[in-house]
Amino acid sequence: MAKKIVLGFSGGLDTTFCAKYLSEDKGFEVHSIIVDTGGFSKEELTRIEAHARSLGVASHTTIHAVEGYYDSIIRYLIFGNVLKNNTYPLSVSAERLSQAMHIAEHVKKIGAEAVAHGSTGAGNDQVRFDMVFHILIPGVEIITPIRDLKLSREEEIAYLQTKGVSMNAEKAMYSINKGLWGTSVGGKETLSSKGILPESAWPTQMERSGSEEVILRFTKGELTGVNNQSFEHPSKAIQHLQAIAGPYGIGRDIHVGDTIIGIKGRVGFEAAAPMVILKSHHALEKHVLTKWQLQWKDTLSQFYGNWLHEGQILDPVMRDIEAFLTRSQENVTGNVFILLQPYRFQVIGIESPHDLMNSRFGKYGEMNSGFTGEDVRGFSKIFGNQTVIWNAVNPQKNNDHA
Repeated sequence: MAKKIVLGFSGGLDTTFCAKYLSEDKGFEVHSIIVDTGGFSKEELTRIEAHARSLGVASHTTIHAVEGYYDSIIRYLIFGNVLKNNTYPLSVSAERLSQAMHIAEHVKKIGAEAVAHGSTGAGNDQVRFDMVFHILIPGVEIITPIRDLKLSREEEIAYLQTKGVSMNAEKAMYSINKGLWGTSVGGKETLSSKGILPESAWPTQMERSGSEEVILRFTKGELTGVNNQSFEHPSKAIQHLQAIAGPYGIGRDIHVGDTIIGIKGRVGFEAAAPMVILKSHHALEKHVLTKWQLQWKDTLSQFYGNWLHEGQILDPVMRDIEAFLTRSQENVTGNVFILLQPYRFQVIGIESPHDLMNSRFGKYGEMNSGFTGEDVRGFSKIFGNQTVIWNAVNPQKNNDHA
């Protein structure tokens, strides 16, 4: 009797190869699964299932995980204003972890002896999938045909042709991963240190011109409204904002980062809604949080984003940081006003009942109502007292800075 294997399946070149290779060359009973984290329409999911069945899988399962993906991961990336290397909103990093955890649950559900994914041996995803599987389904064999066989995309296409499966070679030139929190685009232009993706490679084309003002409503740090429309779940608000901002070509960039396996890598991405949300949320926080709340949030959020990027979502320290981030959002409520334009956007300002930039306590650079000039004179002397003492004891040490 053939051994059961669960294959994480997107319908792209790599997982199409895996489905054929595992069933026809290795003799597995292949059970494909796709975890929708916001990257597929109903029509696309139907086509992917039909494609999987045409490859001869024993079963195909679709998991609708958008809301759970937001609740368990994306919420905290927003609370933390997380941008990897000040650039990348962790679009793929985050969704791979959600997908891996659902795949592991499916392995347990059907009693499979093995699990497979289509990662290569040169990127981060292989570590993310493997690590989650080692933690959640220890002892289950992990098979990775693309990594193990060291296949090029051209070799995969040639193999599939021998099996009667045709793939669009031009489309296969670009690896596109779309989800709720953005879309990554990898291709020949991102394989070297110089090069930009052509317009045709971006999944969302630039179709809008002029400018448009958008109002984002946050409730305790979560996006709950866009303009005059409210949403029952923040994931719906994100998708709605993406439909508005994406056609402006906003949120396109190329991220240069350090991979988990120690090499540098480049990847293109488009993330209109994530970038607008993160910058808007951060602007609101700067008005309603104190200096030390902001500083410690930045410190913990940077660690959280890096550790999540490296696949460590199941480390218990992540729950501790999530608790801190959640508590920090208690007063992050209000409206943020955004101006959208082709390829860019601006934060115009905020309105919040918790705004600490309050004229009752003074106006920066003009008038202060909270204390007098004499108070400041004394405060300044005390605040710098220890440094005054140090410089008096060590008079020659700061000569270079005079």
